[in-house]
Amino acid sequence: MLEVESLCSSYGRIEVVKGVSFAAKTGEIVALVGSNGAGKTTLLRAVSGVQPITAGRILFEGAPVEAAPSHRRVALGMAHVPEGRQVFAPLSVEDNLRLGAFLRRDAGVRTDLERIYAMFPILAEKRRDAAGGLSGGQQQMLAIGRALMAKPKLLLLDEPSMGLAPLLTQQILDAVVRLRGEGLTIVLVEQNASAALSIADRGYVLETGRISHSGAGTALLQDSRVREAYLGV
Repeated sequence: MLEVESLCSSYGRIEVVKGVSFAAKTGEIVALVGSNGAGKTTLLRAVSGVQPITAGRILFEGAPVEAAPSHRRVALGMAHVPEGRQVFAPLSVEDNLRLGAFLRRDAGVRTDLERIYAMFPILAEKRRDAAGGLSGGQQQMLAIGRALMAKPKLLLLDEPSMGLAPLLTQQILDAVVRLRGEGLTIVLVEQNASAALSIADRGYVLETGRISHSGAGTALLQDSRVREAYLGV
């Protein structure tokens, strides 16, 4: 589904992503974990096209997309849930969700809207409320729902548990696992390395812009180097 080859990205003269290569197969969760400043968010932004790259390739379903603008990548089947949710605060919950389907021209938008409401019932209750009035967890559900309204094949999910209580974090991760069960491919960037690796098929550890460890999620959870450096045990 996704192949990233020797990707580099910079902010001015500061190179943040330094030759990263990773892949995500169809229907799996791939976790990207690491400490703050490791380059995880920049890497995800580069894949979705909102952050320029300076070198490397991005292949989506075998076709190069590194030169494609971000809206073109959405049209191809790639959706990005950004760090910090970034919902449209003055607009209603339902309007936020409908904006996720902006590029669609099919007749299934209403059906998919009801699917999101079934997945996150609190959004159905608050469908007419302003998105800015939702709690952090509800805004995260809305951001995920908005991305899903684009009918993606690949979901790029950045720090979904940030600032959330453990119970809400578990609800979000349960939804991620459920989406994988429906065939969606998910690349998950997560500060909570233990939670991310526990649900991931495969994981990659980023350290100062480079991949330092990779393997099955469960294997990385048991790796003494990863446990000591990132899991605090």
